[in-house]
Amino acid sequence: MESQQTALPKLFIGIDIHKRSWKVHCATDLFAGKSFSMRPDPKQLMDYVSRNFPDYEVSTAYEAGCCGYSAHRSFESYGWNSLVVNPADIHRKGNEKHTKTDKIDAQLIARELKDGRLEGIHVPDIDREELRSLFRRRNDLVKDFRRIKSYIKMQLLYFGIKEPEEFDNDHWSHKYRNWLDDMVFKNPTAKATLDSRMRFFRFVDQELRDVSTQLRRYCKTHHKKDYMLLRSIPGIGGIVACGILCELGDLRRFNSIKHLAGYVGLAPGVHQSGSNYKTLGITPRAHRLIWSYFVEAAWQAIRADPIMQSYYRKHHGKNVKSIIIKVARKLLSRTLAVIKTETPYVIGVLE
Repeated sequence: MESQQTALPKLFIGIDIHKRSWKVHCATDLFAGKSFSMRPDPKQLMDYVSRNFPDYEVSTAYEAGCCGYSAHRSFESYGWNSLVVNPADIHRKGNEKHTKTDKIDAQLIARELKDGRLEGIHVPDIDREELRSLFRRRNDLVKDFRRIKSYIKMQLLYFGIKEPEEFDNDHWSHKYRNWLDDMVFKNPTAKATLDSRMRFFRFVDQELRDVSTQLRRYCKTHHKKDYMLLRSIPGIGGIVACGILCELGDLRRFNSIKHLAGYVGLAPGVHQSGSNYKTLGITPRAHRLIWSYFVEAAWQAIRADPIMQSYYRKHHGKNVKSIIIKVARKLLSRTLAVIKTETPYVIGVLE
């Protein structure tokens, strides 16, 4: 007589991860389970599961956030099924939309995991993740650079100082910087304020240059093939190419332009009810950083590529924002095609 094999009991763990503590909810395929708090330590959770749920098939999920993917990699090393999910994918019913606690979040994640409604995001390998940190550091410096320039301009405006017409632009030439350095105020404290801001301006300027150089050098060295393919596309400069490689990884993993456009956020949402139909703006799932880089690159593509110029002019007269999104999506389509075919882009040939 043959013995029948029975399926392993299943354990579903939803985790609300924070820096100082985790809120955990454990549910089985038969029972709703329990919630508890613990130190942010994957090993401690494994010990708890080993004691209380031996021989269970374990699945875990937590929301992507500031704590990264180290917990996910630990869970997978234990032989568990692990998902890192987009917070926008956690379905909330009725009043759940208006009530938020760490305990409720962990319960919702466990429930969605148990019901099979969760789909994990792409988790980059460690090398790509560390490269991504350098790209994001550059983005932080860009924000700092814009902010300190704004502070300097505001100080001039506040004290009623008018800039010479030759400096009334976004380009901060060495001549303009020297003009700021030589500025005289009635009180030395105002001069000290401007000098402090100028020192910080020069520091951020140099850091931004250094980080940008390191980023381009690394991508040219370690991802040379894809980097050069991307650079062949008008509008895709060195930094945008680095951003694509850092944030999106290997574009070959995307099955279609629809899949990629949805990931980036260049496939706008749609709201249709009866005869009413309208497209929505950027979706909660969008990759806002890469979205902004592609929109900026679209303007460069219009200037550099006759086909893009023609496409833009064909829609001229409509809402400018919606047109540039269409151009950005077309640019994204070219980007995917160049990587998939491994063929450099030739102006006027590849649509």
